[in-house]
Amino acid sequence: MKEQRVHRLMLDNGITLLVIENQAADLISGRIFFKNAGARWEKREKAGLFHLLAATLTKGTQKYSSVEIAEKVESVGAGLGADAGADYFVISLKTITVDFAEILSLLAEIIRFPSFAEPEIQLEKHLTQQSIRSQQEQPFNVAFSQLREAMYPDHPYGLSILGTEESVAQITRFDLENCHQTHFRPDQMIISLSGRITVAEAVKLVEDAFKDWTPPSDASIQANLTHLQVKPSQKITMQDTQQSIVMLGYLGASVKEENYASLKLLSTYLGNGLSSRLFVELREKRGLAYDVSSFYPTRLDPSQFVIYMGTAPQNTAIAIEGLRTEAERLCDTELTSEELQAAKNKLLGQYALGKQTNAEMAQLFGWYESLDLGIEFDERFQEDISQITPKIALEVAKQYLRQPYLSLVGPAAVLEGY
Repeated sequence: MKEQRVHRLMLDNGITLLVIENQAADLISGRIFFKNAGARWEKREKAGLFHLLAATLTKGTQKYSSVEIAEKVESVGAGLGADAGADYFVISLKTITVDFAEILSLLAEIIRFPSFAEPEIQLEKHLTQQSIRSQQEQPFNVAFSQLREAMYPDHPYGLSILGTEESVAQITRFDLENCHQTHFRPDQMIISLSGRITVAEAVKLVEDAFKDWTPPSDASIQANLTHLQVKPSQKITMQDTQQSIVMLGYLGASVKEENYASLKLLSTYLGNGLSSRLFVELREKRGLAYDVSSFYPTRLDPSQFVIYMGTAPQNTAIAIEGLRTEAERLCDTELTSEELQAAKNKLLGQYALGKQTNAEMAQLFGWYESLDLGIEFDERFQEDISQITPKIALEVAKQYLRQPYLSLVGPAAVLEGY
């Protein structure tokens, strides 16, 4: 899809409206984000609150039951769902153009007047706790969970978006209603639309759906967060597994810091795909890894730069050393211009491919707006990547990739010596 211009408007009641006109197909995709919503704004004892809110939001309103909502959506072949992350809450919709007004009206009812029926709450709590227990049986998730907790000991990022079995058990209908009332308000809402719709049509339909919704007079929403410090530690879980999971984590930059783009590029170079440094050196050449990669999520607060490997238990020590060596190499040796340019081409190519559909465009620009980055961040990020030199990459690596947290999961016979 040819990249289209993003139109940004602020409506009278504070709603931010983003519109990308694309006449190619008779479809409209939408993303409704709420600023200052997501796990980052949860209290630790109620971790999982926003995930449970997402799970129950579409399960009934003051006018419609869960079944009636499902029938209204499915009868026109539309899609509707909600999701929560560390720094965001989003509601997704997709429909053909002629049905958009009807689905948007239904969505307005869901957003403003959810019923939070007790049977639905109890069912979703039960399903969430099942998911948490399931994750505790998966070595990768266990390793990541203990790494996350070590790096963010008193911060919401330290827990899964699902919460814990204990915290989910404590969430009540009152908690959901209070969370909804606090965070769902028009001056915190971004409606991002992409498809066969004009700006004028979008404004009229959104105003018709939400025109009588006014923002409260109270102050802005604040998150009470502790200052993060680098205090490297080692966490081990012994499980009777067929492989060891080795993870190294480094506290990185937030999306609003100047080194964000450099760390994205370094993560791409190290662990993105079959041509990445970790894959070639540790799997192809040395045969150490079942799986090896890296990731560096986009976060409002300092993020995690993680490199990991799944390996045969007897190779655990060699795997740890191999991962450490590759991270330290970035701190001691400049990448060649060819290595850096290859990583740039890969990162920017994948970035461009992630903006091909209406849904992807609505998601990306709505997400940027919800993080207060603005729609211009799209071009700024690409420009930042293009300006990174081998020297800049080396200095950023030195700043962030010297002191790793270590997380291990594997058989007791192998890990007892650590």
